[in-house]
Amino acid sequence: MGTSKTKILIDPKTTIGHVHLKVSDLDKSVKFYGDVLGFKVMTRMGNSAAFLSAGGYHHHIGLNTWESSGGKPPPKGSTGLYHFAILVPNRKELARVFNRLMEHDYPIEGASDHGVSEAIYLKDPDGNGIEIYADRPRSKWKYDSKGELIMYTNILDIGDLMNELRK
Repeated sequence: MGTSKTKILIDPKTTIGHVHLKVSDLDKSVKFYGDVLGFKVMTRMGNSAAFLSAGGYHHHIGLNTWESSGGKPPPKGSTGLYHFAILVPNRKELARVFNRLMEHDYPIEGASDHGVSEAIYLKDPDGNGIEIYADRPRSKWKYDSKGELIMYTNILDIGDLMNELRK
């Protein structure tokens, strides 16, 4: 790498595309991402891979058993994926996801208000961490005197979130 003094940043329109996960049981994972979270299977390659989407995109989530059929999650204290995040368009959609998780009696690991966003945390059947979140409007984000974004982790008011479904 060079030692350029000019810091070149990645284009601000850049987004992170899909996530592709190694899973132990494709059917169990397809059921979770499809039935519990509500993604649609776009294509499936037998018992080796499946590609799921929101809104008809080719895939947001890829699942495969190519190296992991019957495998175990990595042990605590090892490196790897902490979580991946699924951004829903608004607070009402976050409430709908939470409601769907409750209807499936799916365990939640946490629910946080980060100031800039609100999030629900859970693990998929293989122990992969998932954050499902909704951003607050950027106009409501707060910055300190140095211009740095103020973020925190407070407990999410689930009752208030669920009120979104009554609006």
